Amino acid sequence: MNRWTTGQVSKQSNVSVRTLRYYDQIGLLTPSFKDDNGRRHYSEQDLFTLEKITLLKSLSLPLEEIQNVLEKLSFRDILIAHHNHLQEQLTLLQSSISNTTSLINMMDLEGSISWERVSSLVRTAKTSSKKWMDYFEDDERLFLKQALPNLGNSDRTTQQYISLLRRIKWCVEQSIAPESEEGYQIASGLIEVSNETFGGDEELMNKFWEVRKQPVEKSGLYPVSEEVLDFVERCISYAMEQDKRAEAALIMEKQQ
Repeated sequence: MNRWTTGQVSKQSNVSVRTLRYYDQIGLLTPSFKDDNGRRHYSEQDLFTLEKITLLKSLSLPLEEIQNVLEKLSFRDILIAHHNHLQEQLTLLQSSISNTTSLINMMDLEGSISWERVSSLVRTAKTSSKKWMDYFEDDERLFLKQALPNLGNSDRTTQQYISLLRRIKWCVEQSIAPESEEGYQIASGLIEVSNETFGGDEELMNKFWEVRKQPVEKSGLYPVSEEVLDFVERCISYAMEQDKRAEAALIMEKQQ
């Protein structure tokens, strides 16, 4: 039967000798064996008990409570609780990463960002994030959640949208009309990335666009100014009209 000294257990478990002795003192974990010289030795079962104590401590459980539940919970029960705790921590970490990425993308999009804007977006994210999903059916929600760009991501589609929005904001600031060559190029890019995003589902695309035009307080989506939204609608309408004319001209040319 394997047995371990206090020093050996301390090295293997990364628990200090002082802590092990304290656990022994308060009766939380007493080594199962003593040799003829009075030296204490831990059994394999003792090591499992120590691991249970360590996991319960990671759940912020005080030692007094650990003493009360230690014998009542199996090692599997404690592992499941620890797993759930880690999942919760992972969710919080992923949320923090997403929020930080959002701020980076927003600064890339807008050039700078005020604290009031950051605070407002944080509050919006906490209270009304994903509210726009309520406008869609379950299957549509699943598709949109996977397909739509998210400022909390750094994927290619998101970066494409950011680049196009930056160009639109520049056009608005420079008073460049949507019905221009630059507007046409932007519209072509928007149509291309939208077709990729929505898989060519025009009905779903139009449905989302109607939600997109609603006030941020109602939609919960990233705020876009009315000027930008107006530019998008006009430049896309212009581009589609230009494409129709070009197509009609090509058909007439072939008929001649």
